[in-house]
Order: sequence, then C-alpha cells, then structure tokens
Amino acid sequence: MTTTVVIVGAGPTGLTLACGLARQGVAVRVLERAAAHATGSRGKTLNPRSLEILADLGLADGLAAVGRTHLPFRKYFDSAFVNETEPFAGARPSATTPYPASRWLQQPQLEQLLRERLADLGVTVELGAELVDVRQDAHGAEAVLADGRRIPAAYVVACDGGRSTVRKLLGIPFVGDGDPEPMMVCGDVEVEGLEPDAWHQWFGPQGAFMLCPFEGSTRWQLQASPETDAEGRTVPPSLESFQRLAARHTGREDLRLSDATWLSTWRINVRMAERYREGRVLLAGDCAHVHPTAGGLGMNTGIQDAWNLAWKLGYVVRGLAAPALLDTYQEERLPIAAWTLDVTSSGMAAVVKGIETPGIGVEAGGVGDFTGLSLGYGWSSLAGGGATDALKPGDRAPDAPCPGPDGAPGRLFEQFAGDHFTLLAFGPGARPALAGLPDHVRPVALDDPDGEARRAYGITGEALVLVRPDNHLALVAPATAPEQVRSYLEYLERLGA
Repeated sequence: MTTTVVIVGAGPTGLTLACGLARQGVAVRVLERAAAHATGSRGKTLNPRSLEILADLGLADGLAAVGRTHLPFRKYFDSAFVNETEPFAGARPSATTPYPASRWLQQPQLEQLLRERLADLGVTVELGAELVDVRQDAHGAEAVLADGRRIPAAYVVACDGGRSTVRKLLGIPFVGDGDPEPMMVCGDVEVEGLEPDAWHQWFGPQGAFMLCPFEGSTRWQLQASPETDAEGRTVPPSLESFQRLAARHTGREDLRLSDATWLSTWRINVRMAERYREGRVLLAGDCAHVHPTAGGLGMNTGIQDAWNLAWKLGYVVRGLAAPALLDTYQEERLPIAAWTLDVTSSGMAAVVKGIETPGIGVEAGGVGDFTGLSLGYGWSSLAGGGATDALKPGDRAPDAPCPGPDGAPGRLFEQFAGDHFTLLAFGPGARPALAGLPDHVRPVALDDPDGEARRAYGITGEALVLVRPDNHLALVAPATAPEQVRSYLEYLERLGA
C-alpha cells in the first residue's frame, strides 16, 4: 500500500495521530529514530480530556488496568511532615464526564497500549529510522532517511519533540526563551523505606525533592533541585547524587535508593513554533510547543494536538474535505498552545515561590483548567451557527445517557466513537433530518426519557446538534432547518475554494 502520511516520532503524540489515521484506512508509516522504545517514566499524567480521547481510540480497558486515578500529595517542609492533600479526592464520574480525575501512569505504559492498538490496525513502528531531510512540492512530500531510503507521501507530520529535526529543516522559528540554568534533575529509582501510597514532596530552603510511586511497579520517579559542587556547578544526576539529595532533604538515613535509570537534567523552556504548517508538512506535540511541567500538560497537549489533526488530515486524504481544512489545525491549536505556555509558566512560578512555604506542594501550579474539559475552539472558522443555554459551537460535546432503539442502556460517547460526524436529533420534530445523511455522518435520535442529555446540552425544545469527529460541537440548528447541517458539510468540501 502506498504511504499517504509519514509520522516522524513514536511518542504519545505520534502514536495517537497514527491510530487516528489508521482506523480511517489511511496508509501511515511511523518512523522512530531510536533503536529501542523508551523506558523512562517521563510524562506521568493523563488528564480527563486525554482519557476521553484515548477511550474513543479503544484504550479504555487497557488504561483502566494500569496506573491510578487518586494519588495523595504528602508534603514535608525542611524534612518534617506538614500535611497531605488529594487533588481529585471528591471526583466521581457523572452523566457528562466519565473521567473526572487524571490517571497517573508511566509514559511507556501508555505508549505500549498505543502501539498495540496501532498493531491491531496493521501498522508497526519502524525503529532506527532516522529522518535527515524532508522535501516537498505541490504534489507530495518525501521523507529522506539516514540509511538512504526515501519515502514518498502525501503529507509528513513532525512529532519528534522539542529538538525537532523536521522543524529545524523547515526553518520554522521556535519563539520564546529558556532558563540557562538547570532547575531539576530526574530519574527512575527503586526506593526502600517509603510507603508507595502517596507522592512524597519535600520542600524547603534547600529546594525540592520529590518521589512519585507508580501503581503495580517497584519504580519511583525522582525529581529534585540539582546538587551543586563546591564551585557551585551542577552535579550530573547519578544514584550517588540522588542518595545524597535524599538524605539532605528528608533527614532520613534509612531511606535507600537503588537501580537509578533514565537520568536526566531538566531545564525550563517556554517556546512555541511560529507556525504549525509548511505546505505538506505539519508539526504536533513538543515539536510545536514546550513549556514548564506544572499541571502535567505536556503529554496531554500533544495528544490533543494529534486528536484535532487526525480527523482533519484523514478527511482531506479521503476526499471528504478540501485541503484548506488543514489550515484550521493551526487556527484552533496554536491559541491552545499559547494558553498552555502562559498557564504553565504561571503555575511553575507559583510552585517555585511555594518551595519556601510550609505546606505548599506541586498543586500550587494548578492555576488553570488542567482537566482539559473546558478547552474549546469558539474562535474557529469551523464553529458553525447557533448555540444553546449551555454550549456554543467549538465547545467540547459532553457525554450523556443515550438509550438504543431497543431501550438498552447506552452513552453518547459510544455514538461518537470513531471518525464520523454525529447528528443529534432532540425531539420528534428533528428526526426527519436524520434521513439521507452522508456515510460519514451518524444519525442519533435522542429519546432522552430522563432529560439528562437535554440538560447536558442546554436544549429546551427541539433541535439538531452536529458534533465533529473530535467530539466538539460543529453547529446547533432548529429542528426545522436540516439545510444548515447540509450547508456545513458542503462548506468543508469547498473550504478555501
């Protein structure tokens, strides 16, 4: 099968995009420069919006079997216990939100689940495939590898991280700044003498030292202010350095660390690509934006980039939408990246300030909506007409009960799952509009006997609600105006013409 899309990078962003394209039948290849899959814990939080996306891709059961949704933050100051908090202590699933809390897990666990899903769709990640050049013209693109192979494709998507080779080859400015001094050292370790029932956070005049456990694993993620030598130079991360830091911050000699792996020094960078598209090449994830770790938004923002791009790129190559639809990817996601840089910078500043305040922990960085559930695209050219008492086009479409034709229990998210638009018909007067729809639009007649869907969507009478493949509202129309739905779909086909 001729390659249609080449994806450079096999982290969460690239794998999510690959799954979203492959299940549409798009011929995709995923290139990974490394010779083996990464094993370090790295990103460790999936927020509720990312969990909805991954469930749509078929990963709900796999994710439920790994990680945890409730993780207490146990805080110490100058080695003494101060307090314990749990950010999602009262979070419970609701009619509109099946995933009210973040899930804590190791990034390799997520990547393995995504690779398995991708394999089910007939695609395997190609390891040791280093891209050294990308070429394009009006008719297609070409990925050139270090071993001399050339892979022609219709599009190339760069998901190759903050030091992106593709972004540099394209000459796209990575605008922003960074702190030249290291702020944190990181690593995965074994820990003896500490209960793995909480994220332990030691703050104080000497800085920060944190140990986060992982459910079902003996590994902990260590993050700490770096050790310095007599000349004030940063000591490279090592087991010996980690052990000295542990004794200094915790005041405990019985806390023993061992088997240190994935040693890393982390610096603050706040940068964003000036543009997300250069002809037939697009950027996603850390390749397009990097920011402080406050709120754990890095992996999540990349997954949500991929979710936005997957349906649009799939629709373009399948002939369901005009190529100009790809311009709406930057239109919608670049402002989200700008917001992310702002809110994580503010959050990191709050955490740094709180290091010298007893009882303050990493939740001080939660200065915005880190669930992702309130983020939408109300400014987008894809936001059609109409609105309800609760929602407007561009908003995330909430879940709600949706009984099947036989009355069997069901959910709206089950109807949304896939790469189609969904047309919701509220009330008998709206149902005639469900006839004669294109194959990529799923008709759903809502009986809604308890009125929960109406409350979730702010519908008081009869109405039509068109939901995009990425589960954001496209438009709201009167029950008697199905032509508005047809006009919207035709608009996608002639976009940019």
